[in-house]
Amino acid sequence: MKFGILVNEGPYQHQAADSAYLFAKAALEMGHEVPRVFFYMDGVNNANKLQEPQQDDRNVVQRWSELAESHEVDLVVCVAAALRRGIKDEILAPGFRISGLGQLVEIGVEADRLVTFGD
Repeated sequence: MKFGILVNEGPYQHQAADSAYLFAKAALEMGHEVPRVFFYMDGVNNANKLQEPQQDDRNVVQRWSELAESHEVDLVVCVAAALRRGIKDEILAPGFRISGLGQLVEIGVEADRLVTFGD
C-alpha cells in the first residue's frame, strides 16, 4: 500500500509529529511505501534544523531527516506556511524541501491513503 502523510503540528507542542513519524517508520518496515510526507501549518516547524532539544529528549527533526535518507521519503514543507513562520531554505534540515500545496494534492491523488496527523 502507498501512504501519503500530512503533518499539521509542530514537533514538541503536540503528539502529532511523533505519531506521524512512528506511523511512517512502521509502514516502511512492513513493506509499504511512503513516497512523501507533507508538512503544513505548524507542522512546518518539523523542518527547522535550528531546534536543539535536550540530550535526553528525542530529536524529532533529526528523526525525519534520517527517515528521508534511509528510505528516500520526500519531505515537503508548504511554502506559504513556512514563510509565515520564518522558515526558509537556509534553516531546513537535511531531506526537507519547500514547495507548494500542489505537492499535497499530487500525493493525495497518487497514494492509496492520505493519513493526516494533527488538526
